[in-house]
Amino acid sequence: MTNIKNIIFDIGSVLLEYRWEDMLMDHGLSREDAIKIGTAMFTDPLWSGMDLSSTGEEQAIIESYHRKYPEYGDTIEWFINHCEYMHVPREDVWERVHQLKGLGYTLYLLSNYPETMFHKHTDNAPFIADMSGGIISFQVKQIKPNAEIYQSLLRKYDLVADECLFFDDRADNTEGARKQGIHAITVTSRQFLVDELDKIIAAKNS
Repeated sequence: MTNIKNIIFDIGSVLLEYRWEDMLMDHGLSREDAIKIGTAMFTDPLWSGMDLSSTGEEQAIIESYHRKYPEYGDTIEWFINHCEYMHVPREDVWERVHQLKGLGYTLYLLSNYPETMFHKHTDNAPFIADMSGGIISFQVKQIKPNAEIYQSLLRKYDLVADECLFFDDRADNTEGARKQGIHAITVTSRQFLVDELDKIIAAKNS
């Protein structure tokens, strides 16, 4: 991958840590209930609808959660409305992102996110200043791992797929990128990502 010019990052579990389980426990749930409710919320197809939603559209999805899960709809609504408590900085990753920018790589975001949550999680995040652009699912009403969202990014910034490297924590999303000719690495842990970025930085400096 010596021809890489552009590095594309997912956000959740890549540039940011997520603490959804602890967040639900802070709200008073047991660990068992936090895992049960969080898993139901995130794995339900309704969450894909959340990732496509603009501000003002989330309430209809929240109401659908209430109908589908009446026993814990209030908890899901609280979680969605207080998502600013969900993310944790990955400053060691951000430092390396900044180094990559300084080494001449062009950096982009490609992430599934509802509009309100995206702004709550990124408006004050330092890594945003290092990005030359990106595509977020709510902006284009497209979602990973569908082919359209990768193509939207390539077209918008006139990128050559073979010159791009994509980091995402989900194997289906990295596989989706590869199907479009984009090099991709599945992020399995924070330390794994740090090590991979260090390899790129070291190779560029050698």
